[in-house]
Amino acid sequence: MSIPKRNNLVFPALMNEIFKPDWFGGAETLAHNLPPVNIKENEVDIELQLSAPGRIKEDFNIEVDEDVLTVSTEVKNEEVKKESKYTRREFSLKPFKRAFTLPNTIDVENIKAIYENGILSFRLPKKEEALPKPKRQIELS
Repeated sequence: MSIPKRNNLVFPALMNEIFKPDWFGGAETLAHNLPPVNIKENEVDIELQLSAPGRIKEDFNIEVDEDVLTVSTEVKNEEVKKESKYTRREFSLKPFKRAFTLPNTIDVENIKAIYENGILSFRLPKKEEALPKPKRQIELS
C-alpha cells in the first residue's frame, strides 16, 4: 500500500493568498465574518460593492479618515418574542468593520454611496489630474 504524496503547491498557494498585494484592505480581509467585496476600476472612477444583505441603510457607519474608507455595522439586540417557538434559528446579523486604504488618486470629497438590494455600492471618483488626458497634436515649428 502506497501513501499518496501531498500536493506541495498548497503551502505556497496559501502564502500567496495571505501575502498578496491588496491596496484595498490587505490582511484585514482575512478576518472572519467580513462581507465579500467586488472592486472594479475604469478610467474615471473605482466602483466598490460590498455584499451586506438583511440590513437597512441606518445600520451602516461609513467614514473616510486619512485616505482610509471604513465601513462598519453593529448588532442591535432584539428580543425574541416568547410566544415564538423555533425548531431551528440560523438567521442572524453579525457586526463587522472593514477598512479600505484608498489610492491617492481618489477624490475623497466626492465619494458617493448607495445601499440597494443587499449591496452597499461606492463610487470613488478619481481626481482630475488622475484622469486620462485627451490626445493632442503637436505642430512642428
